Amino acid sequence: MAEPHESLVKLMVVGNRDVGKSSLMRKFSPCGSHTELLKPYGIEYTARTIQLDNELVKLQIWNAAVQERFRTIPKTFYQGAKGLLLVYDVTNQLSFTEISKWLRNIKEDPANNIKKILVGNKADKDESERAVSTGRGQALAKEYDIEFFETSAETNMNVEEVFFSIARDIMLESKASGVAHEPQTFGINLLNKGETALGNKLQRSQTFG
Repeated sequence: MAEPHESLVKLMVVGNRDVGKSSLMRKFSPCGSHTELLKPYGIEYTARTIQLDNELVKLQIWNAAVQERFRTIPKTFYQGAKGLLLVYDVTNQLSFTEISKWLRNIKEDPANNIKKILVGNKADKDESERAVSTGRGQALAKEYDIEFFETSAETNMNVEEVFFSIARDIMLESKASGVAHEPQTFGINLLNKGETALGNKLQRSQTFG
């Protein structure tokens, strides 16, 4: 059997404030968070290496929390991204409604070929607290032809499954197209020219995990 080798995949997590994006990231990669380097700039990053079949895949996971109120993300932040998790809170109707806004903004971006997955978080809540049914989540995912999961960062429900599923889809698609995801550092120009100190920290942080 061939020895596993490592590929690298960048994922982005987007959605309204307080839907649990950070909690999902920490649950999936409890030892890989490096928010202390990035928090002043409203950016969260974590990483974890997983094994898919006989291949090691390092997932770099980014959350541009500072952009939540604008429902948009700078184009530079998408550089190198292969997957997008669109997260809403099943107890918050507005967070679900605005998924469509996030999707429209993303469709207008050159990075609209990113693999997408819809995530209804906080599914452990009592049924009486729900504002969005499972059926409505499934219907929205079907409308946009993307995969759908309900999760709970609190109970770890489907957290592993979401990240593994999108990673597997990305790797299968890349193999079909003949595009390899070789280990590399994705440079992300989030700072104005001359602000190199944080840029160096960002690059160093991407070697962790």
